[in-house]
Amino acid sequence: MELIRIGDKVVSIPKIERAIREIVNLRSKGLSQQETAERLKIDRTFVSRLESIGEIRKGEKIAVVGFPIKNIKEIKELMHEEGIDFHILMTDKERWDFIKNKSGIELFNNILELTAKIRSCETVIIIGSDYRIKIIEALLDNQIITINIGESPISEDKYVNPEILREIITKLKEE
Repeated sequence: MELIRIGDKVVSIPKIERAIREIVNLRSKGLSQQETAERLKIDRTFVSRLESIGEIRKGEKIAVVGFPIKNIKEIKELMHEEGIDFHILMTDKERWDFIKNKSGIELFNNILELTAKIRSCETVIIIGSDYRIKIIEALLDNQIITINIGESPISEDKYVNPEILREIITKLKEE
């Protein structure tokens, strides 16, 4: 354990690191600065200053919603590379499993939770069929950018050109 003496105090570096990780973890799960501070019994201003120290990118949050995607691994890697704040990407099988493996109330609650997360982003990129795009657009009041991958119903995974998606994301980040 790494201990450092500061005046008459002995400070544990690992304890500080654990506390910082817990603050960041709670904030990334959607808790407000105030809720995080109250839960950990610290000042809200400390949470704010800590975030400022570690801030890399400021700007609009971007979400990507897409299904059914054939090259899902490649698109997920792109989301990670581009630092996309939130994404829901599924193959055709994954989207059917998502629906089939839940009770009605569980599915309803999951959809509400996902909708709330998506609505917290200023811009949403939707990858899907013409029909799904219209439905999602009607549910959201965010800035919407669409990539139509076919006419509904789509019953097979569709290839999404990662370079087109990267170009859209790059342009959004420049705004």
